[in-house]
Amino acid sequence: MAMLEEFKKFAMRGNVMDLAVGVIIGGAFGRIVDSLVKDVIMPPVGMLFGNLNFADYYIPLAHQPYGLPLAEAQKAGAVLAYGNFLTILLNFLILAFVIFQMVRLMNRVRNGFHHKEEQKAAMAPPPEDIVLLREIRDALKNK
Repeated sequence: MAMLEEFKKFAMRGNVMDLAVGVIIGGAFGRIVDSLVKDVIMPPVGMLFGNLNFADYYIPLAHQPYGLPLAEAQKAGAVLAYGNFLTILLNFLILAFVIFQMVRLMNRVRNGFHHKEEQKAAMAPPPEDIVLLREIRDALKNK
């Protein structure tokens, strides 16, 4: 029973919950980026290269006829699906770039917040005891 209590304490810690939320949101965000790549970016890129669908590009490895759709070629034997790999690689690069931009924005916001805090601290009048000590220091210097 002690292990169950220990696990409950571990699972309810803030870091574990934050990680779980991050994984769930990351998975959903990954699907959004996947749709962006497949449905929005790759069709115009394919049009630039003559109406190509990169996902169907493959090299047959099991002597199946070339020109079949990728799913049928995979049923007929092994294939090297480099077009699908290129699509997934582009998906990853876009996802990494978007996450980089989000982290960069968060760092700017955080640094701006700390900068404003420092400015407020610099603009705030010093406490009375500091003012009094400065006056004493100045009086001692003038003697």
